[in-house]
Amino acid sequence: MSNSPPILYTWTDEAPYLATHAFLPVVRAFAAVTGVPVETRDISLAGRVLASFPEHLEADQRVDDDLADLGRLVEEPEANVIKLPNISASIPQLKACIAELQAQGFAVPDYPDEPSSDAEREVKVRYDRVKGSAVNPVLRQGNSDRRAPKSVKAHAQANPPRNRAWPEGSSTRVATMSEGDFRHTERSLTLASATEARIEHVAEDGSVTVLKASLPLKAGEVLDASRMSRSALVAFLRRRLGEAKEEGLLFSLHLKATMMKVSDPIIFGHAVRVFFDDVFAKHAELIEELGVDPNQGVGDLLSRIAALPESQRSAVEADLRAAYEQGPALAMVNSDKGITNLHVPSDVIIDASIPPMIRDGGRMWNADGELQDTLAVIPDSSYAGIYAAVVEDCQAHGPLDASTIGTVPNVGLMAQKAEEYGSHDKTFEIEVPGTVRIVDAEGSVLLEHAVEVGDIWRACQTKDVAVRDWVKLAVTRARASGTPAVFWLDRHRAHDAELIAKVEAALGEHDTEGLTLEILAPVQAMEYTLARCRKGEDTISVTGNVLRDYLTDLFPILEIGTSARMLSIVPLLNGGGLFETGAGGSAPKHVQQFVEEGHLRWDSLGEYMALAASLQHLGETFDNPGARVLGDALDDATAGYLEHSRSPSRKVNELDNRGSSFYLTLYWAQALAAQTADAELAAAFAPVAEALAAAESTILDELEAAQGAAQELGGYYHPDPVRAARAMRPSTTFNRVIDGISPV
Repeated sequence: MSNSPPILYTWTDEAPYLATHAFLPVVRAFAAVTGVPVETRDISLAGRVLASFPEHLEADQRVDDDLADLGRLVEEPEANVIKLPNISASIPQLKACIAELQAQGFAVPDYPDEPSSDAEREVKVRYDRVKGSAVNPVLRQGNSDRRAPKSVKAHAQANPPRNRAWPEGSSTRVATMSEGDFRHTERSLTLASATEARIEHVAEDGSVTVLKASLPLKAGEVLDASRMSRSALVAFLRRRLGEAKEEGLLFSLHLKATMMKVSDPIIFGHAVRVFFDDVFAKHAELIEELGVDPNQGVGDLLSRIAALPESQRSAVEADLRAAYEQGPALAMVNSDKGITNLHVPSDVIIDASIPPMIRDGGRMWNADGELQDTLAVIPDSSYAGIYAAVVEDCQAHGPLDASTIGTVPNVGLMAQKAEEYGSHDKTFEIEVPGTVRIVDAEGSVLLEHAVEVGDIWRACQTKDVAVRDWVKLAVTRARASGTPAVFWLDRHRAHDAELIAKVEAALGEHDTEGLTLEILAPVQAMEYTLARCRKGEDTISVTGNVLRDYLTDLFPILEIGTSARMLSIVPLLNGGGLFETGAGGSAPKHVQQFVEEGHLRWDSLGEYMALAASLQHLGETFDNPGARVLGDALDDATAGYLEHSRSPSRKVNELDNRGSSFYLTLYWAQALAAQTADAELAAAFAPVAEALAAAESTILDELEAAQGAAQELGGYYHPDPVRAARAMRPSTTFNRVIDGISPV
């Protein structure tokens, strides 16, 4: 037994939240044997909402602001955080969470769409801190090292995921803007000295409105500004809708309204307005009266007309049907339920929508539940070209064969909110024509743009320390793996040109002898990587924050079938570690199935791998050999988990997440009992392994008996933890063994 800083486990949302109820008791029991405490922090959407409004709650309803607490802890060298997927809430999701909490007796205020008082404006500010990708920028105080573990890659090659053939003469293509978007209007500079700047709008009459009063800037950091022209965007969308209709392609819009939570919902709203132009024109007065927000999708219109008298509602519904008939066919999120690509902005997640399209032969699902070629519309051209390159490569060479292709790990620049484009208080929708500019403390204009009504203007910072650490991590990974590393940076893009100067200078500070390090524009980097990938060769992608997000879904989905099985390590700048568990995009469907038939098909493999890396980090950094043995044994257990195909089935009354957790636990105990590095641990876990193996059939029977019936969890966003624990730990035999483990 030795002193050790705690592992900080996060409670999040949906399927990962439920799965943690099954696995966390095992983690606590096993870790306690080596003297490693395990603490929890609640960073769920509901938890973040409740923490934002303590004065609205009864004393016994108030919760700690665990996200703020973690934000402080990740600055400490002993930080060790297991971060599971959480909801990056769109406005509809946030409102649904608020309504559920209110129904449970929590007097949190309504979300004010159009605040009319100082009190309502303050409420909106607090909620806006919760929505979108609110968690990741707080916790990710380091850069990202994300890769498929060797055992996972080997398993995928032996059991390749389905990648459909591309049809002969595929018409699928990517459409993006050629002018007036963020890419073509971007301006960037590197700060020569520190200053406190401000962002202001200067109207045509000379009046000045301060948009952001304080913008602290450090010497050496990169500052960007750009604008999306509303008129250029609307004209682009109209053209693409016409092309899709004329060519018989599905119209599919691809954005990230959760990560880019200010800019992308506005872009999404313009697409909704353009597609349903006649509806919004004909019913303008009613739509205004109902407070319909196109940025929340056509689903917002449908929900608001639901309570209207039948004659009014049917008139709007008839015009909606006419719009569908007159426009191009839309890609479907759910063909059975008639949910289109324009229904809700949180359904439009580019990194989760484009890869399946590529995997399905360049096709998406239409209203008849059939696959069809699509016009993939990505308005901003900053990174649209990478997806076009994959589409064109597959059209020329066929699908990527998961049994033979190489792997593409990623080193991502994300420390200290690097490249947080379009997501925060430096993004504005322009109300009055004029100029938006960033002015330093001496009154000098750093960057500026002429703007029109409805334009989206955004600024972004990337700190020097983050870039230097990113380059260091890239060199470290290239050296450790012997793999070529490519910086995906375009010398002809303003922001990238500033980064390239920094990268080239930072590389000179490292030993790069014998390493292959390239700097290529994103399209060329994609072509280079795909060519190597098809030859079975590995390539490290070294990218900024947005491309990190896109590529760490794209390649894993094509290589191993899912991004949830990726090992995601964030070496924190001050020496701690953040260990993430993969994506959670399919979590809502998993919860729906669990509630309806008691089967949770969520695969916790990413959680198992993150915990192994966390324990190994503790062992190495804090001289806890027992933790290191525990982590190494967990690695062995995940290999056994894959070898014996213990992942959850999609079908009820077959193995689900709870059965998978049992097998992982069995293999973990057996690996600990068999290892020879620590005799005391081997002796402690030998009886655990024996007990679990002897009770295998009984435990599986108890777990299977828990399936088939509807489950009542007491809430979707804020479930009852007692009910959740009871549902996820239904085997009394398994529980008895785990709860009986004692520290050495």
